[in-house]
Amino acid sequence: MKLISFDIQADFAFFRKPETNNTINLSYNIIHRPAVLGILGAILGLDGYKEKGKLPAYYEILKDVKVGIEPLNHDKGNYSKTNIKYSNTVGYANKGTNFLTEELTLVEPSYRIYILLDEGINEQGQLLVSIKKGQTEYIPYLGKNEFTAWWSPDSVKEYKFQQRKITEDSVFIQSVFIKTSVLKNDAQAPVPDWLNPEYDTNPFMYFERLPKDFELSLMQYEMSDFAYSNYRFKNAQTLENMYYLEESDAYVQLF
Repeated sequence: MKLISFDIQADFAFFRKPETNNTINLSYNIIHRPAVLGILGAILGLDGYKEKGKLPAYYEILKDVKVGIEPLNHDKGNYSKTNIKYSNTVGYANKGTNFLTEELTLVEPSYRIYILLDEGINEQGQLLVSIKKGQTEYIPYLGKNEFTAWWSPDSVKEYKFQQRKITEDSVFIQSVFIKTSVLKNDAQAPVPDWLNPEYDTNPFMYFERLPKDFELSLMQYEMSDFAYSNYRFKNAQTLENMYYLEESDAYVQLF
């Protein structure tokens, strides 16, 4: 198994929140796992959505790949946003009227994508080679096909890692992670080590509810609450799927 990361970016991104209305559409701030799998599928040249009610080919092939996400070049977890207005004057789309819609679009987002790959599986082995070379079969994008995404082969890193339960009193988690907010088995949920941020200036906590996977029976997103911070965390023993990166003395969560 190989644990690697690569840094992907774009001039703009839009990951539409399905619960928003048709006039002003909002975007998730952090790229989510279904979108990451779409990018990995584009790198391999796998098909996307072809038939209503049927999952895309890339998901069927890559659904077991574990990924982690770390926002880069952000402001306390947030990215700048701009309102982009679109008009559609095609009669069959809006009964002859000008249909206007707005999208609150992310400006210059970038993310470090962690992926755990099994070289013995053909597609995953090819994915490893393509990412390291900066090669892709289809053009990847961040949410919309006009928002072309790219990464430099120089950004690709391979890690010495251990998958293990957290035992330390205070740890740094450098990826987003699924937030547990209730007591579980009489153990406290993870809490920031308020007196010990990872960085001396501008400590922050960021929360967002994001798609984690597809709910196959309903053909919609399965959602989870995520957290991201530059604080160290105490009581993190209840977090699952944690991978320790030896060089950075930090954890990432892969899901």
